[in-house]
Amino acid sequence: MILKELTELNGISGSEYNVMEYIKSHVEKYADSINIDSMGNLIAFKKGTTGKYKVMLSAHMDEVGLMVTGYQDGMLKFKNVGGLDERILPGKIVVIGDKRIPGFIGVKPIHLQEREERGNNIKLKSMYIDIGMDKKEEAEALAPLGEYVAFYSEYTELGNDTVKAKALDDRVGCAILMELIKEKYNFDLYACFTVQEEVGLRGSEIAAYRIKPHLALIMEGTTCSDVPGVEEHNYSTILGGGAALTIMDRTSYADKVLVDFLYKLAEENNIKVQFKRTTTGGNDAGKIQLTGSGVKVASISVPCRYIHSPVSVMNKKDYESCLELAKLALERFNNDEILGGLIIDKVISKK
Repeated sequence: MILKELTELNGISGSEYNVMEYIKSHVEKYADSINIDSMGNLIAFKKGTTGKYKVMLSAHMDEVGLMVTGYQDGMLKFKNVGGLDERILPGKIVVIGDKRIPGFIGVKPIHLQEREERGNNIKLKSMYIDIGMDKKEEAEALAPLGEYVAFYSEYTELGNDTVKAKALDDRVGCAILMELIKEKYNFDLYACFTVQEEVGLRGSEIAAYRIKPHLALIMEGTTCSDVPGVEEHNYSTILGGGAALTIMDRTSYADKVLVDFLYKLAEENNIKVQFKRTTTGGNDAGKIQLTGSGVKVASISVPCRYIHSPVSVMNKKDYESCLELAKLALERFNNDEILGGLIIDKVISKK
């Protein structure tokens, strides 16, 4: 299964090469051209039969992780790459670099902690990665400064059509794009597998500037908070609730006409759909929207619990809803009149 293979690859922001090579090997037979730009974005281009409009699909290849920044005897000191909750880190198994050196995140044992320490959350600066070495020189030889550290987590099937894996944000989007590029379209399609989203939406800015699309759909894994301790009115999305459409988040404001089009399309075709009900976070839409004279954007997302952790959880039916909705939208975009109506600015003239 492609999603299993994608999530078990390591691709910390700035080190997405293995993910890029895997995707390239699968999509190059469907694309008219493949371009790897200076940032490391993979842009698969498919020439449309009319080529009147340019549509960009975007999903980011990178995942959150850690980076080696120092040593304490034979232990590794580290910093986070991307947004992480420090509280989840102690005890996690990790792998370091392309050689996948095994280790785990340790802290001072609880029986050696002072009373006040036990009552506080352990800070990242007090943690270390144990790789079984005694001396700094030994640790440094295995894991030099700047080496990337990824969580170790196997793709696992759970009950009620759910799966557990790392990097569902955003390998779910990558898997969807890998399916969408197989079809033929009237418009020019640019399937963009972007880099460094987790550290500032950097890759998508470069890709969008290069393409200058008329419209963009961002396929993403988004937050899902329907868990004990969270009141229902604070849910972001609901697992099993279907494809999630974003109205607004911290980085972008989706085009209302396009979002309405997608929502009605889902309802008319019995595709489960929901709105993301929080405005925090952000994705590549934030940079794509601001490219050139502006791009009409919308995000179609798979709800994922425990995002940015080694044990993110998604519902396979939500994934299928996102794929089905995106496929149907692109089919409708084959009609130049429909696509043009979504793209063309409405001009209001004074009388």
